[in-house]
Amino acid sequence: MAVPGGLSGLGVAGVREFGRVSDSQAPPGPAVHEVTERAVAGPHGDIPVRMYRPESSAPVPVLLYIHGGGWTFGSLNGGVDHLCRSIASAAGIAVVSVDYRMAPENKFPVPVDEVNAVLAWVRDRGRDLGVDTTRIAIGGDSAGGNISAAITHLDRGHESPLRAQVLLYPATEYAVERPSWIDNAQAPVLTVVDTLWFWDQYLTSTKDRTDPRATPANAASFGGLPPALVVVAGRDPLRDDGLNYAALLDKAGTPVEVLRIDGTFHGFMTMPGLHSYNQGLDAVSGFLTTVLAS
Repeated sequence: MAVPGGLSGLGVAGVREFGRVSDSQAPPGPAVHEVTERAVAGPHGDIPVRMYRPESSAPVPVLLYIHGGGWTFGSLNGGVDHLCRSIASAAGIAVVSVDYRMAPENKFPVPVDEVNAVLAWVRDRGRDLGVDTTRIAIGGDSAGGNISAAITHLDRGHESPLRAQVLLYPATEYAVERPSWIDNAQAPVLTVVDTLWFWDQYLTSTKDRTDPRATPANAASFGGLPPALVVVAGRDPLRDDGLNYAALLDKAGTPVEVLRIDGTFHGFMTMPGLHSYNQGLDAVSGFLTTVLAS
């Protein structure tokens, strides 16, 4: 799926309209026992979340899911809704999908602050929500993977640590010219120019480019983090960004699984119907089922 002139050529209003149209075209996801809309008090106002819960009389593990969209667009609907329903159904866990405030109106670190607030809410309200707060995972796609990785560093050392992280083609460093950055400069869906434009919407200054809350690959340490699944697309400028981040985790002794799907492109995990979507879903569901088992 290519956008003439690239996503960045659409401007902020244009990419948001692109996201709305894409959401409207996604097929419905599988049925889930209970889907509820809630508002979580955060540092910048209420944060809408959507919770998916399978049928269970006992508390279930939970995934905090953070959508992508270059920190600039995206929602809880469409492909994200399909993915969250599919994970909840396949892994038998609850999923809390977060509708954080977006750039450029709400620049870094606002989205990180908001996701951190929702994580605290899940831990505080776990009994009421019917989830097991000793079995919380965090994950997301693209910008959501970026925020998820950042949260694992901020949360390191918590008395009830995160049990897993799922990073789907995450952005973890600012514009490092690895082979995929060069070879996939004009890739479908996301180009190098688009990537730089999205970073410009999100960050305020050049100092932000090395802040680990914005670029987790710049963290001082990668040990003591939850086990990770990193999924990357072969035809994606961010492919080697994700692979490098997985290597940093592995070198520090953090358990990490990597799934590289060549031939597919950025964004495929919110495009149900693609073969690569099914591959990714199987990997995510299997990983979470294993890591959150007990």
